[in-house]
Amino acid sequence: MSRDEQLKARWEQVVHKLSEKFADGDPLDLDAIIYLIGVQELGQFHRKFKKDQKLDLMHIAICKLLMPYGYYELDFVDDEGWPHYKALEQLPPLKAGEQSLLMKEAIVNYFLEAEFIS
Repeated sequence: MSRDEQLKARWEQVVHKLSEKFADGDPLDLDAIIYLIGVQELGQFHRKFKKDQKLDLMHIAICKLLMPYGYYELDFVDDEGWPHYKALEQLPPLKAGEQSLLMKEAIVNYFLEAEFIS
């Protein structure tokens, strides 16, 4: 199986498992999965978030997902438990499809490491 085929199969596994667990089987999109990762990383599961906090959660997820690629590192966690990241390197200019592919690869790696998928 080629690397692209393996990534596609694993991505579909992530989408399926998360959709079953959080969306009654309706397929979650990339942004929804990023949001769920942000909530996971914050660890405050049973609270409601305001619109700006939801964007902050997505930022947390993106930073966490791109840490292994050397773009971010955890700087500190504030008094309310919110992680803050420091940019180490600027992301290269990517087209929309390339951004999506990078994020899917990072998400797959995140869930492989967490042993959510195999």
